Amino acid sequence: MIVRLHQTASTMKDAAALAHEGKPHGTAVIADIQTAGIGRHGHAWHSDDLGGLYISIILRLEIAPTLTLALGLAVQRALNDLAQVSTDLRWPNDVMLNERKVAGILVQAAEGALIAGIGLNVNQSAFPPDLAEIATSLKIETGSEHPKDALADRIIAESLRYVALTKQEILSRFERNSTWPKGKAVEVDGHIRGTTAGLDENGFLLVRTPEKLETIIAGGVRTL
Repeated sequence: MIVRLHQTASTMKDAAALAHEGKPHGTAVIADIQTAGIGRHGHAWHSDDLGGLYISIILRLEIAPTLTLALGLAVQRALNDLAQVSTDLRWPNDVMLNERKVAGILVQAAEGALIAGIGLNVNQSAFPPDLAEIATSLKIETGSEHPKDALADRIIAESLRYVALTKQEILSRFERNSTWPKGKAVEVDGHIRGTTAGLDENGFLLVRTPEKLETIIAGGVRTL
């Protein structure tokens, strides 16, 4: 079941309401505009432009650290195939294009299910000054507009396929499809600095600092 909306406050809240009604695994809500979109740690997500695409999917699965990684792989596959681009995955939840963020992923528990929220910059021509250096869109990078319905359908299909993979399959694919897990000089939340040294068995990021090997369970990871 897919619910397509022009505008909503939050597709994640809409999906949570559907989960409360008992809607099954794979039910999705899609919108062109969100008026109260959120990102990780409660940050606002710029989502009041018709160029965006906002998807929330009900997942009746157990929470696992690798779930966000699987969703990132799904979005990457859909974008690379349909938009003919080459995206990167920044651990744990960002899809990057030419070193700027083109999509973000957030997973929250709600109503006995998990809600996977995916925000994608598709046909925006520009961003506010505070985002212009860190965000991009498919249109900015390719010079042409892209059909959002086709992208949404493919992202939902790929998401359901990737979240069904085993933990080891997800970890292996993420390390193959991302430049971030190994050998990248990074800073985590402004206070841990080192070089990425792979993922552990749970999908957490390993960062080798001058003092020790740190396990990053969550946090904002940026290049130095």
